[in-house]
Amino acid sequence: MTSKPRPVGPVVENWRVPPLPSGEVLEGGYARLELLSADVHAALLYKAFEGHDWVWDYMPAGPFASAAEFHRWMQEATGKDDIVFYAIYDKECEAFGGFASYLRIKPVSGSIEVGYIAMAPCLQRTRAATEAMYLMMQWAFEAGYRRYEWKCDALNQPSRRAAQRLGLSYEGVFRQATIVKARNRDTAWLAAVDSEWPALRKAFQQWLSPENFDEAGDQQARLSDLTSPIRQASDPSL
Repeated sequence: MTSKPRPVGPVVENWRVPPLPSGEVLEGGYARLELLSADVHAALLYKAFEGHDWVWDYMPAGPFASAAEFHRWMQEATGKDDIVFYAIYDKECEAFGGFASYLRIKPVSGSIEVGYIAMAPCLQRTRAATEAMYLMMQWAFEAGYRRYEWKCDALNQPSRRAAQRLGLSYEGVFRQATIVKARNRDTAWLAAVDSEWPALRKAFQQWLSPENFDEAGDQQARLSDLTSPIRQASDPSL
């Protein structure tokens, strides 16, 4: 008796393993991303985060009791070889306001995650913040990665909304995925894939265009409206 052939995935044509992030400066019109350095950025970012301990609620580290403690943490975090941190500089306010990283970098499978994102209130909801996320996504896809991931505490609804605004599709929740700061963490998964990148790039470019903002700096088209048709699934909890 001959068995029926079982389904298998399509062949990935012309696949080449992408490079690891090199730490090159990522330059935009509103934001500049450079390798995070404790000696260069810790004092500046500590000042930006000071008085806003809630920024660290869903983060593995923080809040920090002193600038020295923050410096020590940053020195240790940036010394690891499996995560690449960037400092985010807002050109409009001429200040560093946060950081983000590439982590869980798997060139062989073409997967890379953006995460460990911390933005002070001065950077949140700015064009620089959005452009920083665009620049990191752009580097990943143009380097040849097939999958761009975003994971966060399932209780962190602002992060889940932010990921979808940027065009990442909701993929579900891993229950009891880990323990952070002695508390259970269910992890929400979102991602974009390379076939979606051309449309996402156009959406970002349209939103970031100066013509999309009036004299008061208010947006004319919302990024979430531009990326909504591209997303494959939406988060039912939002």
